[in-house]
Amino acid sequence: MRITVNGKQQIVEEGTTVRELLSGMRIDSRKVAVELNLEIVAKSAYDRTGIEEGDQVEIVHFIGGGDDAGRADPASDDSFVVAGRTFHSRLLVGTGKYKDYEQNARAVEAAGAEIVTVAVRRVNVTDPDQPMLVDFIDPKKFTYLPNTAGCFTADDAVRTLRLAREAGGWDLVKLEVLGDQKTLYPNMPETMVAAEKLLAEGFQVMVYCSDDPIQAKRLEDMGCCAIMPLGAPIGSGLGIQNPVNIRLIVEQTSVPVLVDAGVGTASDAAIAMELGCDGVLMNTAIAEAKDPILMAHAMKHAVKAGRLAYLAGRMPRKKYADPSSPLAGLI
Repeated sequence: MRITVNGKQQIVEEGTTVRELLSGMRIDSRKVAVELNLEIVAKSAYDRTGIEEGDQVEIVHFIGGGDDAGRADPASDDSFVVAGRTFHSRLLVGTGKYKDYEQNARAVEAAGAEIVTVAVRRVNVTDPDQPMLVDFIDPKKFTYLPNTAGCFTADDAVRTLRLAREAGGWDLVKLEVLGDQKTLYPNMPETMVAAEKLLAEGFQVMVYCSDDPIQAKRLEDMGCCAIMPLGAPIGSGLGIQNPVNIRLIVEQTSVPVLVDAGVGTASDAAIAMELGCDGVLMNTAIAEAKDPILMAHAMKHAVKAGRLAYLAGRMPRKKYADPSSPLAGLI
């Protein structure tokens, strides 16, 4: 009988189950999620779910998409909590644009990241031996944060994250619904719709949004577990373009605030942290550096330095010079 798998027609025997389909394609069922006619098939049902003539099958997986101890380093025990989970690294790293998964894994290690964002894409059914991200970045060691990169509608975003939960079992997700291809700015009305649906289904939603304090507050009030305003357009490397709004969002928000998108170099990351953000998410700034591994090290230290500067409290700005040494008693 003829079916469609990941957009391509396949011929399979009558009575074939989902498990047999995956096995015949040499696909590890533990690493994928399966959707049959737009309905997710639970892994526990692979053996008893039959495939019929004309069925549409989607098989997806995750791809690359996003200390010293003691009092000498106050940042070493400085953690933050997202959806009841404690993280010690405030640098979140994406998993796209690297030359290969091996370089990606080295960058994640160099950054000291605990959370990595991952996109959900179709499995290459014509070459199932291709490497998968999970073979290089262990989801038991790092927290995978499935995101909806490339989604332009609420329905597509919700469908993507349902598949992500089935593939990996994670309910902590990053929601982004984009407005257009040119700016990749968030479509806030669609973001609100998607967030409401995902929260109703038990997802813990970290949400990419505009740097609008009003919209950010609405997302927090809805129940999102982290607010992620953009610093600048995705992949632009322009740095924090609106520090005033970022600071306003930080001051009004009781859940973590993480700058997402626009960071270009270490000083941008430090500025985000000096504004009081709980963390920074970046991908292109590391992946497209001339030396991604060295840049990952730089970002790790920049985030720590910015956090320490925020905790220390900067000196007040003054209009005139103020000598460091007292002028009284000069010879």
